[in-house]
Amino acid sequence: MRKGKGDLTRAERLEIGILLQRGYSLRSIARVLRRGKSTVSYEVKVGSAKGMYDPLKAHAKARVRKHYRRFQWTKIEEYPALKKHIVAGLKKHWNPDEIAGEMKRNTHPLYASKTAIYQWLRSARGQPYCAYLYSKRYRKKPRRERAKKDVIPHRVDISERPCGATNRTRFKHFERDTMVGKKGTGGGLAVGYERKARLVLALKVNSMRPREHALVDRIMFGAVEALSITRDNGLENRYHEQLAISSFFCRPYASWQKGGVENANKMLRRYFPKGTDFSKVSSEEIAHVVSIINHKPRKSLGYRSALAVAQEAGIIKKSGVLTEG
Repeated sequence: MRKGKGDLTRAERLEIGILLQRGYSLRSIARVLRRGKSTVSYEVKVGSAKGMYDPLKAHAKARVRKHYRRFQWTKIEEYPALKKHIVAGLKKHWNPDEIAGEMKRNTHPLYASKTAIYQWLRSARGQPYCAYLYSKRYRKKPRRERAKKDVIPHRVDISERPCGATNRTRFKHFERDTMVGKKGTGGGLAVGYERKARLVLALKVNSMRPREHALVDRIMFGAVEALSITRDNGLENRYHEQLAISSFFCRPYASWQKGGVENANKMLRRYFPKGTDFSKVSSEEIAHVVSIINHKPRKSLGYRSALAVAQEAGIIKKSGVLTEG
């Protein structure tokens, strides 16, 4: 039978009170609660007053003990004489259990339990004295100062993006995102979106490796006239400078700053729901879905299609790449 772990709950203490009234032994109560007999025995011992166990008072006392348990070690710093005695014991290579036991046996005027001494040794103030312990488990390894590396080099914030892109008053400003496929496959879709014409681009990627995304970007944005690309802070955008187009980056956790491509993802998800294994989806299928989306009449465009508006604006460079229906 698997025994419960952690502190006793309020419900368990109430059950202990009921079972004690019914005359259950401590061993039987432990079996009912799936707890160790020593746990129940200790609980009844510390939770009783004048031989009577009150579960509600016992629970309140336990909460107080739990709160102060975390700060036992501070007493060692508050009383220099106590600290001096503990350090003297450590220098003799006594462990915290032996130091606490010696203080208890000799009724030292100030006392710290072995738990408090271990807590103190784990703290920043006690760490220098860990050298006297045989065990090295309480010695904290010094942290290495790591040189900060820019995940995305020469990242330009979205606040510096041209007004024409931000206000959607100029064509040829794109957004870029990655639509992840089935977990474990590594594949997905590189998705592009022209902010004013609402044109959607999508190409399959076989992994999240930055170099592969840089290659796919050259192909995808090579088919259109692009003045800028708004991206998120994903690692796949690391090599954005390989594309001779200005990139601007959203602020962390602000996907709404590229809401157009997020909406394009939703449209694509109708055909490729979450969990799609893109290794089993052909490039032709993806192109067909993109064509369906780009041929839809859009209310924001006066019920014209994104493809018609993009062609009119001279966004598409390579005819046939996005015009197949």
